[in-house]
Amino acid sequence: MSGQGSAPHGAADPSADGADAHRTGPVGVGVIGAGNISTQYLTNLTAFPDVDVRFVADIDLERAAEQARRFGVPASGTVEELLADPAVEIVVNLTIPKAHAEVALQALAAGKNVWSEKPIALDRESGQRVLATARAAGLRVACAPDTFLGGGLQTARRMLEAGAIGRPQTALTLMQQPGPESWHPNPAFLFQEGAGPLFDVGPYYVTALIQLFGPVTRVAAVASTAKPVRTIGSGPLAGQTFEVTVPSHVTAIFQFAGGQTSQSIFSFDSQIRRTLFEVTGVDGALEVNDPNMFVGDLVLHDGSDEPKTIKVEGETAARGTGVVELARAIRAGVPERASGDQAYHALDVMVSTIEAAERGEWVDVRSTFTPTPVLPEGWNPAAATLA
Repeated sequence: MSGQGSAPHGAADPSADGADAHRTGPVGVGVIGAGNISTQYLTNLTAFPDVDVRFVADIDLERAAEQARRFGVPASGTVEELLADPAVEIVVNLTIPKAHAEVALQALAAGKNVWSEKPIALDRESGQRVLATARAAGLRVACAPDTFLGGGLQTARRMLEAGAIGRPQTALTLMQQPGPESWHPNPAFLFQEGAGPLFDVGPYYVTALIQLFGPVTRVAAVASTAKPVRTIGSGPLAGQTFEVTVPSHVTAIFQFAGGQTSQSIFSFDSQIRRTLFEVTGVDGALEVNDPNMFVGDLVLHDGSDEPKTIKVEGETAARGTGVVELARAIRAGVPERASGDQAYHALDVMVSTIEAAERGEWVDVRSTFTPTPVLPEGWNPAAATLA
């Protein structure tokens, strides 16, 4: 694996004099999208001293105001009002997937750096436009998931780079569940364009795989949809039905530039709930934590009589950690780790997976990226580092 910290080609040159190059102190943040996921983000971001949440915006103004009141954010209102606020340096884009690229482009046009929920866009062209716009403006675009910054995957990566299982050869990942319609209050968008198990949960697994193995070069896949109509199981919309317009089960094989391969299942069709992430090398194997989580057990199989549970070193916080890492990178003038290049490559892998399933053949992945270095041990988003 590479990981030498050169500036990502899909992001701004961190040495350039962008809009925020000469600012100091905590980084001002504005949140666009006051829906379900915003609670997790605001819970953490309002507790991290290196960021200062200034504004919550939503098309539902009352919902934005309620989230602002709940978390002590000083202002709320429209997207246009947020983008006009000079104190906001990073826009945290928590809109629905089909709006991610459009909102990112609005923020960049207003001179703001962007943190986007995953995926960065729904198609290659939109993703490329976002990154090109950021480059031209000297701004940053970073993207979820940030779970790879957690202690689990950071420790796993350190172990692989140290040779704990010899040269990594293969990975096996499973994500199986009945689907989120049983618990999500408004789940229809999770079964439509930009979502499904591949685009909704897959980014966690794809990002973890490319962090551990490097870029993907080609993909093979099959996909299916078990139920064309689903029923909302809880909340005020319980009993209502909606159409499923994307595959609800995807099986994929990835081949990586370093010669490794992986097999993955992404499914909302299984009554057996299962998450699994295993990496096998020439001298052993490593069970990795659920990549949708920041921490979890790592288990090393090295040929000894008993597997070894590995103590995880590193961050245990939740969503929003990547925003802090981005904020610190902006102030330091260094590349952010959850880079736009990484997010675009993950998008390219997922789009290629759907194309491979539709065409019944291998599809080449033409994008690439360079993984940034692992976090220093002891890195902590809750620390105050920006005077």
